[in-house]
Amino acid sequence: MTKVDLKAKPYHLSDSDIQWVQDTINSMTIEEKIGQLFVNMGASRTEEYLTDILNNYHIGAVRYNPGKAEEVYDQNKILQENSKIPLLIAANTEAGGNGACTDGTEVGLEVKIGATKDAKWAYEMGRVSGVEASAIGCNWSFAPIVDINMNWRNPIISSRTFGSDPDQVLEMSLAYMKGIQESGIAPAAKHFPGDGVDERDQHLSFAPNSLSCDEWDKTFGKVYKGLIDAGLPSIMAGHIHMPAYSKHFNPSLKEEDMLPATLSKELITDLLRGKLEFNGVVVTDASHMVAMTSAMKRSEMLPTAIAAGCDLFLFFNDPDEDFGYMMEGYKKGIITEERLEAALTRILGLKASLGLHKKAKTEIMMPKEEALKQIGLPENVALFKEVTDRAITLVKDKQDIWPVTPEKYKRVLLVNVKTAEGAFSKLISGNKPKPIDLLKAELESKGFEVEIHESPMDKIADLPPEEQMKSIMNAYAAKRPIKELTDKYDLIINIANIKMGEVVQRMTWNALKGTPDIPFYVHEVPTIFVSVNNPFHLADVPQVKTYINTYDGNKETIEVLVEKLMGKSPFKGKDPVDAYCGLMDTRI
Repeated sequence: MTKVDLKAKPYHLSDSDIQWVQDTINSMTIEEKIGQLFVNMGASRTEEYLTDILNNYHIGAVRYNPGKAEEVYDQNKILQENSKIPLLIAANTEAGGNGACTDGTEVGLEVKIGATKDAKWAYEMGRVSGVEASAIGCNWSFAPIVDINMNWRNPIISSRTFGSDPDQVLEMSLAYMKGIQESGIAPAAKHFPGDGVDERDQHLSFAPNSLSCDEWDKTFGKVYKGLIDAGLPSIMAGHIHMPAYSKHFNPSLKEEDMLPATLSKELITDLLRGKLEFNGVVVTDASHMVAMTSAMKRSEMLPTAIAAGCDLFLFFNDPDEDFGYMMEGYKKGIITEERLEAALTRILGLKASLGLHKKAKTEIMMPKEEALKQIGLPENVALFKEVTDRAITLVKDKQDIWPVTPEKYKRVLLVNVKTAEGAFSKLISGNKPKPIDLLKAELESKGFEVEIHESPMDKIADLPPEEQMKSIMNAYAAKRPIKELTDKYDLIINIANIKMGEVVQRMTWNALKGTPDIPFYVHEVPTIFVSVNNPFHLADVPQVKTYINTYDGNKETIEVLVEKLMGKSPFKGKDPVDAYCGLMDTRI
């Protein structure tokens, strides 16, 4: 196994820095060494809980639950002041400072940044993330996402990718990295060896990257190598299989014995460390995901991840149990002395590269009053609207509909396009205003008369089961003249607000005849379809003649959308993915 070179990138440590790393490792008990391998997900922000975690499990890092800036600051201050060794404290700043604290500043989802076709905004996303996250005590970020969208059915990265072009993904990832590192935060690119090829979700099942070695080298490999050469300090390994390179490095490996990257020596040690020459820290993706947990017993899984070449293990299931599993794996020799030493050297080397060892515990974080002033700076908040203006994309424009004004289209019907929404989607939606309500209010303020369609299916769903089918059959048999639509409305706008978090991100059509629920009426009433999240809905509504991706449904985004609909501002966004989904009929 190659010795970790702390003088080389991404560490660039001095002799005195390296001495601190070595002296710290030599001073640690075996319990403290094992504890350094864990990234804890905090269950509470109380001082009692936080100090107990530090004292009992000797953790090396934290990725906490979201919260307001003030409470996150207090939590991180307690952690750093009570930890024997400075901690890596991570956040998911995938779209801006709102990934570090709930009152932080969003700059734009990655696909939205990609639609600007300008790496300046990826830099700004990284910069704002760094300013706000570092202020409240973060020093590590699980971003940028460097996955490449090669499959429109993929439910994980539909909005969490800079696009489908490897060159654009690399350019924007490098810009993001530059921006966030200006505030002393180490980025962790994810999810190696790359999501976006398969259509399944690692939370629930295996999701292989099925590219050949040559195809991977030209795409994901190009992105990772470019970032590594630029000094990328850390990488998050995904629970993603990659049969081609697994077999390349181990020709005798049987298909049933292949493992996801987080547990695969072939993918972490041979491909990432060897072929790509990555010298930095590798952290696993969350260890509760089924693509990892279904590979082997958890007692074997923990030490196997470290043995494969990962340095940090993301999240306890049960702290006592997992700590015991990792310790037992070390005692059994699954984790060798050499492998443990290398992992600790990289973890502490990253901490030293951030200068954490040079500060007193009470000085690692800036004063609270100064820190909270960094959250929501007006010049940073203003970036969201600039990005929105440059990103909203008119994907399909096949009818003479512009501009959309009250003089031409006074009576507007808004139709909420639904999906079989699960608990996670509802959770991440929170209590935010619904985009369809925001659009109604904005259009009315411009002089339109607006109605939101109430689906008969919503009423039918409240009926006893034996009456539901009867009502549906009656709906199909009922008289339903087209004039009910054409005489009543001048324009129909469908709004799809379907977010990441489900096994699939497809629309669910109601089983009704002649109602606005399904856009059968594209030749009867001028119709616009707007997706405010997933950019791939055109696959399910190829008949619509005007299709728009806004990439999010925030209030400012809806305001900018209406300006563009009314012809007050041009559509500037360029499709960062194939919104036509590779289908012929979507283009007609």
